[in-house]
Amino acid sequence: MSFNGKSVVITGGAGGIGIASAKQFLDEGAKVLLVDLNEEALVSAKQELGEQVFTYAANVAKEEEVKGYVQYAKEQLGSIDVFFNNAGIDGKFGLITEQQADDLDAVLNVNVKGVFYGLKHVIPVMTENGGGAIVNTSSVAGLIGSPGMSPYIASKHAVIGLTKTAALEGVDQGIRVNSVCPAPVDTEMMRSIESGMNPEDSESAKEQQASAIPMGRYAEAEEIANLVTFLASDKASYINSSHYTIDGGLNPN
Repeated sequence: MSFNGKSVVITGGAGGIGIASAKQFLDEGAKVLLVDLNEEALVSAKQELGEQVFTYAANVAKEEEVKGYVQYAKEQLGSIDVFFNNAGIDGKFGLITEQQADDLDAVLNVNVKGVFYGLKHVIPVMTENGGGAIVNTSSVAGLIGSPGMSPYIASKHAVIGLTKTAALEGVDQGIRVNSVCPAPVDTEMMRSIESGMNPEDSESAKEQQASAIPMGRYAEAEEIANLVTFLASDKASYINSSHYTIDGGLNPN
């Protein structure tokens, strides 16, 4: 899966899945731009990955800042061949009747608007270059319901809908768009979700979540990256408008 000479943009780039994916793209010869809201985490990611990595601090929920990272990618990388549209937040845990409007807005702004704006502004760049590959991060939460996480569930269902629509709109321009739907991944986001499920004993929440997965454990970020890099590669040249569960056998379909 060579990415020699390819330019890759990763949002949520300073998180666990973002960094793991960046490592794989770099190992295969790509130039990589990491986009994240957390500037400190971007500095740490650059230290871990090396000086060849470009970074850009942006809030993906704000369209002007999305335009900013896309323009920066054009200036620094020359093009965008692969876009890993990965940024997301989990929101606050609570029943629908307990959810506050501000939290709903926060989750939808990042997880839906952030994905939408990324597609809106990256697709024209890819079109100019003759095509490319986009991978959006959804979740098994985009395929099922789950008590206490309604904003997140709604947002990840929306990502799958955006994926299918963007794939149909981009196909004539040589652009493929797919999504990945991980089960729980052993990252900081899951620590937040576990704390929301059981503030007094988050370790029990982790055990409960892991026990529901036939393989009996969370995914590692590198395992998600394996799927992302495959879908972005020429080996997946006939895969389009699809969502792929990577869930240890949980199989929510």
